[in-house]
Amino acid sequence: MPKSKNEYLYPIDPRNIARISYDESPAHIEKLKHAVDFICNEGTPVRAALDGTVVDVKQDSELGGENKSFDLVGNYIEIKHANGEYSICEHIQKNGSLVKIGDKIKAGQKIGLSGKTGWIAHLGAHLHFDVHVYFAQSNDYQTVEIRWKK
Repeated sequence: MPKSKNEYLYPIDPRNIARISYDESPAHIEKLKHAVDFICNEGTPVRAALDGTVVDVKQDSELGGENKSFDLVGNYIEIKHANGEYSICEHIQKNGSLVKIGDKIKAGQKIGLSGKTGWIAHLGAHLHFDVHVYFAQSNDYQTVEIRWKK
């Protein structure tokens, strides 16, 4: 899979990142192999990595844990960007989204608060971020290697 066509900002201010992990999460395999985890405190502001439109939000869960059974209960914000690319910010706090479906957002805009909902593995509170493209006529997707804005 190629690199992203767009260049993205870090979704967490670098001053608030304890560390960045590309390969510690057991979930970062196959279609999620290019996902990134930003280890940060719960409640850290999450910002839009690029201009776009919010296409999906889940923020009703307070559940999270270290095993895969928590995979589908994590909160997230998904944004559609130029060039058919989408980004997702996962593990958002319960009621931690500051945006709703249909909102037009700008790069750097505060969109939510990080948390520890869903399958957080052994990483504790962090923000999962990936850029993905959907396959034609399908809800299936593949992450792409992210080009970061310098």
